[in-house]
Amino acid sequence: MPLTFRKSFRILPGVRLNINKRSWSITTGGRNGPRHTRSSTGRRTTSMDLPGPFGWRRTTTSGRR
Repeated sequence: MPLTFRKSFRILPGVRLNINKRSWSITTGGRNGPRHTRSSTGRRTTSMDLPGPFGWRRTTTSGRR
């Protein structure tokens, strides 16, 4: 089983800094609304928890090519 490195820091209420081996990202929101994530590789992700049996929904925009 490979070892992975991932660390998450809460820098402000509702804002997290996520660091892993290859990149970092900033995540905002998420408690009562959409969660927006912006990565150092250029990837942008929006996700939201939907009510009922729908679970959660995520949309992603690719990073640099």
